[in-house]
Amino acid sequence: MTQPVIPSRLSDLFGLQVPIILAPMAYVAGGALVSACARAGALGLVGGGYGELDWLRREFALATAAGPRERIGCGFITWKLADDASALDWVLEHRPAAVMLSFGDPAPYAQRIRAAKVPLICQVQRLEQVPMCLEAGARVIVAQGSEAGGHGMNTLHGRASMAFVPELSDWLRQHAPDTVLVAAGGIADGRTMLAARVLGADGVLMGSRFWATQECLAPAAAKDVAVQASGDSTARSPVFDILRQKDWPAPYDFRVIRNDLHRAWEDRIGDLRRAPERVRADFEAGVRALDYARANVTVGEAVGLIADYPPAEQLIARLKDDYEAQLQRLGTLAP
Repeated sequence: MTQPVIPSRLSDLFGLQVPIILAPMAYVAGGALVSACARAGALGLVGGGYGELDWLRREFALATAAGPRERIGCGFITWKLADDASALDWVLEHRPAAVMLSFGDPAPYAQRIRAAKVPLICQVQRLEQVPMCLEAGARVIVAQGSEAGGHGMNTLHGRASMAFVPELSDWLRQHAPDTVLVAAGGIADGRTMLAARVLGADGVLMGSRFWATQECLAPAAAKDVAVQASGDSTARSPVFDILRQKDWPAPYDFRVIRNDLHRAWEDRIGDLRRAPERVRADFEAGVRALDYARANVTVGEAVGLIADYPPAEQLIARLKDDYEAQLQRLGTLAP
């Protein structure tokens, strides 16, 4: 096995060069992005998301045709598998490097994942969720801070990475020391990667930074909006889930860039739920027109650290170099 460039328990577990996991972003973490990350030495997860089997078949095939299978896995929205788990069953037949489950109890799916001898990664947003993930057999726990883009816990229940990651690191050291810990939320460069390691994580999971790459399936016009935004530009709410007819359970909601449509409805969620039809038509027209005053741009607070959307392999090389430069810089700081 090739020695990792950045050693960690995460790198050792999956044979990685860098302790980075591509977040399985629904609809946009497709085969080209996943394979590029895997070739560059990271763990690439296809965005199995809502369980669309045809989409998963196509993108997983693209990923494994162009990248090393031992670094290619898949992620799912756990609560959605209750409607139809056929996509999970299909991918397990094709021996992914890992399966990641987020947003719900993994127990109903744990036995079939164990039977396939596929490592289970579970994402959590609160410490109280961790025991059920360990009972399900999770080898890796992802601590998702509320800074993250896309879905996560709302601001009433969610935790910020700065306190959540070290608290969970301490808890795992006491209760499950062999479990690998990964940090997610607000991580987009070498500084934030190194910060996650200092907080106790064995590696990082990145969404927004890889969303802003050439291979990501999001439209270029949306990426153009993102690279002009700051972290102040984002907010969490259920607005775009309502408009996209995604029936997410409480307490989860959706971090996006606040655009004109979002601002118009973020304080009138009850009104929007009761009568979404007219606003939904306007939103759908915005999506078709690539009008991001109406359509959603799904990134987190780390968008303020993103100024371009390079090829993913080039990005990973930059992240590695930046991480090592930051480590060297800290080593030279005077006490």
